[in-house]
Amino acid sequence: MKLLLDQNISYRIIEKLSSEFHEVLQVQTCGLIHATDLEIWQYASIHGLSIVTFDADFFELASLKGHPPKIIWLRCDNRTTKHLAQLLNSKAQIIKDFIQLSEYANLACLEIH
Repeated sequence: MKLLLDQNISYRIIEKLSSEFHEVLQVQTCGLIHATDLEIWQYASIHGLSIVTFDADFFELASLKGHPPKIIWLRCDNRTTKHLAQLLNSKAQIIKDFIQLSEYANLACLEIH
């Protein structure tokens, strides 16, 4: 399972997620810091990544274009990197199931609160 963190999520979170998520990238580390949402979407789709974001625009792209990529939409207030890492790690199994299990194949977006 591969995750791509949107630009509003610090790259510093990557090491805090490594115990639960084995491949985590951030748009800055992929050279996408100035990319549009559609360009990020296309990059994720080509490279087999699921997008983790606070941005509702990716939910709208998923509604229009379907998936892949799958979207992990963070519907919580801004949090510190530490707290955001704790949230994602605590939801790791749900996220993994959403991305990998065939019973969720028709769903494009998972909302995390």
